[in-house]
Formats: sequence, C-alpha cells, structure tokens
Amino acid sequence: MRLFVPAVAALTLSATSLAAIASVTEADMLGKPAQASAAQRTISIDPKTRWITVERGEVVKFVANGQEFAWAFNGMSSSFDLDRIAPSGALDRHLKVYVWPNAEDLSDK
Repeated sequence: MRLFVPAVAALTLSATSLAAIASVTEADMLGKPAQASAAQRTISIDPKTRWITVERGEVVKFVANGQEFAWAFNGMSSSFDLDRIAPSGALDRHLKVYVWPNAEDLSDK
C-alpha cells in the first residue's frame, strides 16, 4: 500500500502536466492575425527575400504577390514558416520568420 500512494500521485501529476501542455494553442505558439492598421511596419516580400526577422510583440503587415496580411507576433515560438500564417497564394515559396526577443524580454525584471 505504501508504494501505491506515490505511484498514484505521480500518475496524477503526469496527467495534469499533459493536460496543461495539450491546452497550448497554435495562437499561443505563433501569435494571431491582426488588423493592417495596427501594424508597426510593413515588409514587402519579393524574390530576393530570403528570411524575415521580427520582434516579439510586434505587429507586421506583409505584402506579397498582390496580397497583404498582418500578424501580431506575440506567441512563444522563436521561428516558423511564414506559409503557416499567410493566406493561400500569398507566398510562392517557404520563408522562415525569426522572432527575436524584445527589450522587455531582455530586461532584468
């Protein structure tokens, strides 16, 4: 019986941890769509664009292939493929977005 109680406690904690992980959404990881009017800057994507760097918390408007979309980079991910968030047809190739820490992330709190 003594061994049974710690085993049940460990299983309960494991299940709780898995439930917490399972509740992380794509928005938690990547950020979320934003209004173009909220953008702090605009990035035009052309054939010479090799990658994109943004700052965590930044709202960016993208212009590509005659389409535009805006994104709030307030997620936890430090990099991902832009085609995961771009509208269909906006990109003609894979582009990586690198999300750099902002000043608040780097400050001593």
